[in-house]
Amino acid sequence: MTISQQTPLQSGFTAASSAEEVMADVDLGGKTALVTGGYSGLGLETTRALAQAGARVLVPARRPELARARLGGHDGVTVIPMDLADLASVRTACEQIRESETRLDIAVAAAGVMASPKRRVGPGWESQFAINHLGHFVLVNLLLPLLVNAGGARVVSYSSAGHHLSDIRWDDLDFDQGYDKWLAYGQSKTANVLFAVHLDAIAKNEGIGAFSLHPGAIITDLQRDMTAAEQAERGWIDAEGNVIGSGFKTPSQGAATGLWAATSPALESGGGVYCEDCDIAPLAGPAGSMDDGGVRGYAIDPESAERLWQVSAQITGVHLKGGAAG
Repeated sequence: MTISQQTPLQSGFTAASSAEEVMADVDLGGKTALVTGGYSGLGLETTRALAQAGARVLVPARRPELARARLGGHDGVTVIPMDLADLASVRTACEQIRESETRLDIAVAAAGVMASPKRRVGPGWESQFAINHLGHFVLVNLLLPLLVNAGGARVVSYSSAGHHLSDIRWDDLDFDQGYDKWLAYGQSKTANVLFAVHLDAIAKNEGIGAFSLHPGAIITDLQRDMTAAEQAERGWIDAEGNVIGSGFKTPSQGAATGLWAATSPALESGGGVYCEDCDIAPLAGPAGSMDDGGVRGYAIDPESAERLWQVSAQITGVHLKGGAAG
């Protein structure tokens, strides 16, 4: 992609648009979708909307019994055990999916963590980077043949305005030199954008479009690592836990941008872009704040996107386009 592509389309939808409005005329009969985190928060809203539009939906879940309980009333939804923090678990889930499916039309990477306390996973990776980025990197690479088979598949990577908090810390990805939970979150969200940029670049000739997005401010399980006092201090909730933050969305409104990116015909002409409020987001100004919206230039830089892809392939052992490391 180029920076010039990062221009709003005037889609006809707004920050207040709901999942139901975005999906009103969408028919996904015969399509297969996958939604990580598809049993909680925005992922649950996304699973419901895709299933109601006729898609079969695969939901990889760290807590499969809870996922089945929450999704039991939805036809065509299959829960698959998977933990994004455990790459062996991701590989096992991908093997199961490749055995049962021949195509994958939509992949929505909605699962994630935010502002987690310092925690190491795998061989010592910082947990937010590992869960939010590396797990999805491996998942999509290993399922890439199914995405190619679909012809016109889309991959949607949930990022956040939190990407404004930090570029990639190339010399200290795992925060060995001192941990800051918000900078770690910001780095992982920048990685989500860069992932979509490079995936689109290498897979568009095979009919795959990749997009990243900021869903908006929504209170969901994503805040589980934050205390109520922290959320109140930021002006998100009051003392009773009621949402009072200015501009906060409902879960349906929060899921709308991801659903728009996954299904809108308006995006057929090009991918790799970062979206917000059911449209392509503008480029953020150099002096703009996170609350002003838009995407930082460093998050859509093609050279950085390629560099991150190569680093991710090296540290996970999964090479470009799904090849396993030797």
